Amino acid sequence: MTMPPLPPLRLFLALWPSPDTATALQARADAWDWSAGARRTRPERLHITLHFIGAVNAPDVLPLQAALDLAWEGCELVLDREEVWPGGIAVLEASRVPQPLAALHAELAERLRARELPVQSRRYRPHVTFARKAQGSRAPPEPAPLRWATGSDYLLMQSLPGGRGYVPLQRFG
Repeated sequence: MTMPPLPPLRLFLALWPSPDTATALQARADAWDWSAGARRTRPERLHITLHFIGAVNAPDVLPLQAALDLAWEGCELVLDREEVWPGGIAVLEASRVPQPLAALHAELAERLRARELPVQSRRYRPHVTFARKAQGSRAPPEPAPLRWATGSDYLLMQSLPGGRGYVPLQRFG
């Protein structure tokens, strides 16, 4: 009897906050004046995406994991700009990308391309998404830069179907 193929996994690479950074991110999100229709990101889902990979067939995940394993030193990232992007995405973003993070992002992009996986062509803007459908929401009036010491690890994550959350598949670093 032949088993049906497993459905593809929806994957992304991310930096995940330490508990202290997660608490600071949540406090900053709580300081916003949210519009009635804003869909806030749940606290346990706050992260910085390095690369959205998309659908990957289950048999291709293990070779992908091996290809994405890089050593990097980590860095301090300063998230210092809060705004609502077009389309209603409320973010806390870094106005400057530290060189170690830019190098990690670029090397991961090369490894994804080598596996014929899509890589976004636009400039990398590290950010944390606080909410979607946030048109009319307002960031706190006082700037409050948040410092994120990334550590030397990053994760390969799976998005569960139906928006049920994320599952870590591998921690690198």
